[in-house]
Amino acid sequence: MQNAALADLGLAGEWSYEAIDVDPEGFAGRIRDLPGLGFAGVNVTVPHKEAALRLAVVAGDAATAIGAANTLVFEEGDIRAENTDAPGLLDAVGEVPAGAPVLVLGAGGAARAALWALLGAGADVSVWNRTHARAEAMVSDLGGKVVVDPRGADFDLVVNASAAGLGGGDGLADLPLEAVDFRAGQTVVDMVYGSEPSSLLSAAAGAGARVIDGLEILVRQGALSLEIWTGRQPSIEVMRSAARG
Repeated sequence: MQNAALADLGLAGEWSYEAIDVDPEGFAGRIRDLPGLGFAGVNVTVPHKEAALRLAVVAGDAATAIGAANTLVFEEGDIRAENTDAPGLLDAVGEVPAGAPVLVLGAGGAARAALWALLGAGADVSVWNRTHARAEAMVSDLGGKVVVDPRGADFDLVVNASAAGLGGGDGLADLPLEAVDFRAGQTVVDMVYGSEPSSLLSAAAGAGARVIDGLEILVRQGALSLEIWTGRQPSIEVMRSAARG
């Protein structure tokens, strides 16, 4: 999707985007080598986001508060860390009314980004995680409140930022929600994505809720990263078409 956007911007002859696999032990060394090889920056995915922040000399507010970076920029010999996961989620969801009741499911890096973004938008955010202590720790760091047995219909926005459904499993079965918990007028986001709609999103759509899948979040955060590197705003439609193709 990034190369499709670069081509659409007329930058394909100057810029290119590639995937690089690296294990945690080799991550820091590989990143430090990349500027000398002509790289302007990188997207970083799990399990490297916290390590990426530690490598940075300068970090944006989102990356610092969340404690993780998904975007690194190489400039004048320094590494700058940014987090576009948080604004990417907000771009996909649209306006979140102040005080809107929101449920975030999970307590990992994606959940931290979601919680930080939604609290910043003024939402009233509740957090559930299978391991209660992790939810308590995240809320202590960032804000919000922990819930043990949430009722899905009580929330205007539900965001699954947990690993439930990863690998094609029945994500809804691993969450404290049932199909009857969804309703029209809600927005339900599943940050996990695959070739088919997740069981969570299928249930929500069946109840009339607006649904947003993880590919849309991927596109939105990717577009923000590309804009940081190039200074050019890419086409969301071009990136979405490439990602879904």
